[in-house]
Amino acid sequence: MDTEAELTQRGHSSPEQGEGRPRSAFSGSWRRAGLIGVCCAVFLLLLANFVVQPFQIPSRSMEPTLQVGDRVLVNKMAYRFGAEPRRGDVVVFDGAGSFVREPAGGNPVGDAVHGALSALGLAEPSDTDFVKRVVGVGGDDVVCCDQGGRIQVNGVPVEEPYLYAGDPASKVPFRIAVPLGTLWVMGDHRSQSRDSRDHLGEPGGGMVPVEKVIGRADWIGWPVTRWGSVPAARTGDGPHG
Repeated sequence: MDTEAELTQRGHSSPEQGEGRPRSAFSGSWRRAGLIGVCCAVFLLLLANFVVQPFQIPSRSMEPTLQVGDRVLVNKMAYRFGAEPRRGDVVVFDGAGSFVREPAGGNPVGDAVHGALSALGLAEPSDTDFVKRVVGVGGDDVVCCDQGGRIQVNGVPVEEPYLYAGDPASKVPFRIAVPLGTLWVMGDHRSQSRDSRDHLGEPGGGMVPVEKVIGRADWIGWPVTRWGSVPAARTGDGPHG
């Protein structure tokens, strides 16, 4: 066999298909980055749906506890496994049917996109989502106000250190019995808050069904200067106090 001739022929032969062609160093990395990004987005959506959901504060109704633009982390596990909201908790709830009318059917695609962005804390919450503080729970007698200008729950005056400076407990007098399975909620900035008081004459009487509570606002995640927990205030007496 003429080995030298065979080697010479190989040396001048055309390279096999694909040999000698530069392969993009970035194509594989971009695919990996895209896959990682999709996985992260799916993980965050699952986390937001079942465990912790970011929620952007759109109004002044909870000042000074929460400020416009704050992003709170809502603990969606807080009221699972038999636990229920307690007086003083700051909760996020779906107000459809209690604070606002049930929304008419919209654009399903647009609603889904907005819902995903809202779940990730990248868009303002739905128009039916609200954040307020629990003042009364099922079975409570809530009265405003005593001679000292304080709300009374089950005959006991409530100290409310979280109120916005200069705000009274309420300019609107009321006395309500909170039905079982519902909540009486109010904002900390009472003069800027549309809450249970504003829906007294409507169906439901301003009460929020416990089943409509999305979760408890436990932490402020953004901005960095406001990192920390959202303070709750245990008020009143009785089995839920």
